[in-house]
Amino acid sequence: MNLQMEQYTFNKSEKDSEIPYGLLLLADETVEAINQYIFKCDIYLLQDDAENIAVMALYKNSDTELEIKNIAVIENYRSKGIGSILMDQAKEIARDNHYEVLSVGTSDTGFQQIRFYERNGFHKIGIRKDFFIENYPSPIYENGLQMRDMIILECPLS
Repeated sequence: MNLQMEQYTFNKSEKDSEIPYGLLLLADETVEAINQYIFKCDIYLLQDDAENIAVMALYKNSDTELEIKNIAVIENYRSKGIGSILMDQAKEIARDNHYEVLSVGTSDTGFQQIRFYERNGFHKIGIRKDFFIENYPSPIYENGLQMRDMIILECPLS
């Protein structure tokens, strides 16, 4: 069952708004890790009625590249097309602001996430070796494997 955007409200959070850590923590392991980037990002929320159901944090890497630093959907709304709605919104924001590429990084053990990004027009362009070893105080496991490297994916916007 795919859901249509008309059912939802998509808005950029005001800079002085409360940071939606509860949603952000669905996609990142610690508040400390989130705080490394969130204050330099534009935060977008997708709502169903008044409930926040998804979040996306976008960061300007350069004049030509916009990066998705965090994207998360609450469990009850997963596998219903919400992530793809967010991807479409991210691409539209990037194009409207004249970026040439949208990028994202995810764990080498995030097989489902990698497939999701590839289905949404991204392709692998690189690896940040030992990213999760060097940037998190404790080992993190996903799909029964320790997260080590970050896979970098890009979506060209032209």
